Formats: sequence, C-alpha cells, structure tokens
Amino acid sequence: MGNSYRSDRVAVEIQREINDILRKKVRDPRVQDVNITDVQLTGDLSQATVYYSLLSSLASDNEKAAQGLKKATGLVKRELATRMTIYKIPDLTFAKDESVEYGSKIDELLRNLNK
Repeated sequence: MGNSYRSDRVAVEIQREINDILRKKVRDPRVQDVNITDVQLTGDLSQATVYYSLLSSLASDNEKAAQGLKKATGLVKRELATRMTIYKIPDLTFAKDESVEYGSKIDELLRNLNK
C-alpha cells in the first residue's frame, strides 16, 4: 500500500519533468505539440509508460510524434537523471493517450443524440 503512494508521487514528478524537458531541451519539431497526460509506473519503479496527446489528429502527425519521442528517449532519460533524486531512473516507453479522442467521440455522440 505504501509503495503505491510512492510510485504515484514519483509518476507525477516524472510527468512534470518530462513536460518541461520536451518544452525546453528537445529541439525536434516533431515533438513540439506533444503534451504528457499521464505516467504509469511499475511497483519497483523500473518501468514507466508515458502517455502523451497531440493537438493534431492527423495520422501522419501521430506517426511523426511517435518517432520523435522514440528518438528523444535517451535525452529525456538523461535529463531526468540530473533533475531527480531517485536511485534508478525508470526505462521510458511512450504510448499515445487515446482517452482524449475517446472522450470527444462520446461527446459528439451525445450531441447527436439531442438532434
């Protein structure tokens, strides 16, 4: 139970730091519009799944952002190591957050229901 609280705190800190790193350190234009929405950590803090969303809904932009994030993973992890005071920085895996698109689809269906 206590471990879950710690992993949640570390996940929030990693989310904040990755957003800052993407804005200030990563120069790749493919990740310019990327916003980190959530971080899920394993119990031992060795693996982190980083969920991101984009302002654009184009498939080509999604693919470019995924490639840019994959390319920037090393830099992001290195920056996290200098900014955070945990023993081992978790391995990062980036995944597209589908909840925003799902929510807008549900919202559209509800709007069409009233018509």
